[in-house]
Amino acid sequence: MPGPGLLDVGDFPDPRPVRDGDVLVQMHYASVCGSDLHMLYDGLHREDMVGRPGYPGHEGVGAVVESRSAEFPVGTLVLALPPGDAGGCFAELQVLDDAQLVPLPTGGELPRLLMAQQLGTAVFALKAFGRPAGGTAVVIGGGSAGLFFVQLLAQRFEQVLVSEPHPGRLAVAERLGATPVRVPDASLADAVAAATGGAGADLVVETAGLDACRAEAVDMIRKGGTVGCFGYPERVGLAPFPVQAAFRKAAAVHWVSGAQAEPGLSSFREAVRLVHEGEVEVDFCLQHTVGLEDAVAGVQVARAQGAVIKIVVDLRASASRSDERN
Repeated sequence: MPGPGLLDVGDFPDPRPVRDGDVLVQMHYASVCGSDLHMLYDGLHREDMVGRPGYPGHEGVGAVVESRSAEFPVGTLVLALPPGDAGGCFAELQVLDDAQLVPLPTGGELPRLLMAQQLGTAVFALKAFGRPAGGTAVVIGGGSAGLFFVQLLAQRFEQVLVSEPHPGRLAVAERLGATPVRVPDASLADAVAAATGGAGADLVVETAGLDACRAEAVDMIRKGGTVGCFGYPERVGLAPFPVQAAFRKAAAVHWVSGAQAEPGLSSFREAVRLVHEGEVEVDFCLQHTVGLEDAVAGVQVARAQGAVIKIVVDLRASASRSDERN
């Protein structure tokens, strides 16, 4: 990311581990997160990270190729978990502290296990929301995060409604057990009222990262209900929020941040298990893969928020082509 709104592919010196606990990871796969798009295009980047290789990627899997950590010897396959605002997963090589890694099971499929990063943030979020359960949950947004929430919430709630404008994403949500509501063809508030006898939802999880959707979430919850703000901020600085409506409903409003700082990275470890054992489906995220040289075009596909739910970047192909050129 050479500057705001810009993305390019270039050559950089290889990083090296220098401190105790440092691990050099050869990245095999990375994926594009919605927060990457906010950092690239909406001014939510860190100024000190501009120009650093791999930024802002923070969803990645790879293999340890050099280590100053007894816990992660050379050859260990790992889920890379840099802080969300300081990631380097779009680079072929990155140095990580061993506290930012989770080992992956032998025999696991790396592209599928890559999805444990975002799934782990959803697992973490439900802890922040107080492990809610009840009658009706609503998910706003049918991207990869929203579809992970659908699966987790379906285990705890009698019904899960999903709001999403794209029909392909809604179809996936329905297959996963949710009741689809295509906005703007139907009113989500009306659908929630009809589904709950006018009472409102017990939990609404906003994954789209839009102020209007967060306001809509407050409108849909029952008195004493919970709003989970998972989506990234829409802009830098102050943003509108329906404080009076939230006050009148005595709403619990939870903002999710800091999953990578959770002691022991327990949510990500649980996500790795869920993916590896097939308890959470991730294949809908694996339909569009690009090489590193094509990552710029891949990010534009992700930005379009169309039929493609997730973009995976295959850094192995880039590495082999680089070897051939050299």
